[in-house]
Amino acid sequence: MSVVLPGEVVQTQHKSLKLGPGLKQFVDSQGRSSIIVTRAGTLEQNPKGNKFWVEGNSRRYVPVAQEPVIGIVTARQGESWRVDIGSAHQASLDGLAFEGASRRNRPNLKVNQLVYARVSLAHKDMEPELECFDAQTRKAEGFGELKGGFLVRCSLKMCLNLLDPNHFLLPLLGSRFALNTAIGTNGRVWISAKDVKQTIAVARCIEAADPDGGGMDQNAIKKFISTLDL
Repeated sequence: MSVVLPGEVVQTQHKSLKLGPGLKQFVDSQGRSSIIVTRAGTLEQNPKGNKFWVEGNSRRYVPVAQEPVIGIVTARQGESWRVDIGSAHQASLDGLAFEGASRRNRPNLKVNQLVYARVSLAHKDMEPELECFDAQTRKAEGFGELKGGFLVRCSLKMCLNLLDPNHFLLPLLGSRFALNTAIGTNGRVWISAKDVKQTIAVARCIEAADPDGGGMDQNAIKKFISTLDL
């Protein structure tokens, strides 16, 4: 982990590297590729060493292609929708960007509806574009309309933590009661539990474990859960 500034070049030899927030691939006129830092922060990488990103204290989400996000439909625009994903500009979601969608068979999303989507286009000079299927399989793979449940807002760092399969929080909660979640990299987590008490408990635990909030570790969260009426 090291501190990086905009314009710096990141050196890595991994063949199947994935870039997260704060990094961008640049190809010069001679076809040489390099990875450029686009925002100040600390350079982070996953345990496998195949994904890098820059962790900063920004609270505004910067769209990155292939990242999962939770959006809120704000308006219908012809055959597509405008979706708030917490970035500087709203994203667009085409009516055909769903598994099995066709001109005659497409979702009928309403304003304020939640959707779990992938960023399919992220460019500084264009508005973000979303799709609700996996680019490889063309299957929904969990993406699409989110019905019911409850939306929790947290830091971008907390979302990255929850997306890490080795993070303790969701497995700990899942061992106590049935729980469905959708995690966006844009500071939003959708949760669906059996009853209101469990839903509130999950939301409070996320807030308590958030580095920008309580920052509790696993032992502290276990004690915290024991104080909840579950």
